[in-house]
Amino acid sequence: MLPLIDLPGAIVEDGVLEHLGNPLGEQRALAQGRAVALLGDRGVIAVAGPDRLTWLDSLTSQAVAHLSPGESSELLVLDPHGHVEHAASVLDDGETTWLIVEADDVAPLASWLLRMRFRLRVEIRDATDEVVVVGGTDAAVRGVPAAEPAGRRLAWQDPWPRVQVGGHAYGPLEDHPGADWDWTEALVLPDDAARLIEDARRGERDLAGALAADALRIAAWRPRQRSEADERALPHEADWLRTAVHLSKGCYRGQETVAKVHNLGHPPRRLVALHLDGSDSTLPPHGSPVRSAEDVVGTVTSSALHYEEGPIALALVRRNTPIDIDLVVDTEGGAVAAAQVAIVPPEAGAVAGVPRITRLSRRKVAGA
Repeated sequence: MLPLIDLPGAIVEDGVLEHLGNPLGEQRALAQGRAVALLGDRGVIAVAGPDRLTWLDSLTSQAVAHLSPGESSELLVLDPHGHVEHAASVLDDGETTWLIVEADDVAPLASWLLRMRFRLRVEIRDATDEVVVVGGTDAAVRGVPAAEPAGRRLAWQDPWPRVQVGGHAYGPLEDHPGADWDWTEALVLPDDAARLIEDARRGERDLAGALAADALRIAAWRPRQRSEADERALPHEADWLRTAVHLSKGCYRGQETVAKVHNLGHPPRRLVALHLDGSDSTLPPHGSPVRSAEDVVGTVTSSALHYEEGPIALALVRRNTPIDIDLVVDTEGGAVAAAQVAIVPPEAGAVAGVPRITRLSRRKVAGA
């Protein structure tokens, strides 16, 4: 939980530091490693107990059973039909697994995990009040006093967009805009976070808000649960197989759909990047309709004014939307022209010549 932030120019909404009066300058400072962001829009769940990693492995899309202390990963919790219900950044310190999640998803995910314990030796708690999430480049976050409850520094390094073991990329491997994405999130004790704020007050440290962090994320095509995952979201649609799905691990809820879409079909929607007409300075909010002529083909998931690229957005559109047409986004201020860049191509899936996977039978998993 963030300490009281009473810095000059600070805009705080619902406990989240949105910005400090200069979002574009904060973006530049974040990208260049001169600032760190206080991320009050993140929450933390702690999972302790000797069975924690194998248990999480059995429930989620990622292979974390053998996650080493200090190693970073990412996982998804899917519903029985393969839709994304929860997403978490994962870090283990040898005694506890720390899940960094959306702040408003802490209670739902923790409640679901508690129901799934059965007789296993795991303990789950909401740790949001114990630590503050601070993000930035790896070099910048190294200068932050991260918590070390088990003698190991709690700092999660985002694997995006590098394809992880067992993952698969639908989008480009080379010339990906996230190739330079350098993002780490440290878990900081509240007293140490308060000292960061006091350092900023004295002009000894640069801070940034959540708006700056999100703009850099959008420019890197990095999916996020609260924006890119609605009730119909499949991980394939946002190119999330890169970092959050292990395609050859054992059975878990939703795994059959993941395999079917990857092997035999195509995701019904695909994520695109939009470069927006900035002449009227209008940013479309989440859910804004995206049109091709008069036909609504999708919705905006995220948007931002980027310090170099100008107004940009991510949107989920129908798979068969041609990649070579310009689109229009409807806003309260009128229609905004948008040029699209394919993140997930229309042919993603069975006809893309990707390696095939087979669903492991329960008998094989049990006897492994």
